[in-house]
Amino acid sequence: MITNGGCRTKIKAFLQEHLDEMRAVSSPESKHSLDLDGLRQPAVTFWSVYDGDELVGCGALKKLDNTSAELKSMRTARTAKRRGVASALLQHVLAEARRRGFTRLYLETGADDHFAPAPALYTKYGFTRCEPFADYPEDPNSVHMTKVL
Repeated sequence: MITNGGCRTKIKAFLQEHLDEMRAVSSPESKHSLDLDGLRQPAVTFWSVYDGDELVGCGALKKLDNTSAELKSMRTARTAKRRGVASALLQHVLAEARRRGFTRLYLETGADDHFAPAPALYTKYGFTRCEPFADYPEDPNSVHMTKVL
């Protein structure tokens, strides 16, 4: 089940695990993950994915301007890898972005082997590589992608 929000305690711990992992595998200048406060910004909508009572994934949509948005904070629990969680959530976010009238979606992910499943998933759903967008600098540790909706 994909829900807007969810159990705050579970989400807080899930996001902290994500941030800790990103700090461990990314250089500080290449870490662009949003913390809980960043996800509470008015321009951001956050979703969590549950399998029964188990939090198995999350993702967010950040409005950049009236026509474009950014996919943020996509994460699947280790226990739920390869179960379709990321695909289901991505399809949900794409549909929501279209419903809101966005015509382009962007994302940033890591470039090293740790992140290899992410660009593969996004490519499967029609994203292509692009130049850095918004306020992202050129960074060899980042992959920037976009999709016309």
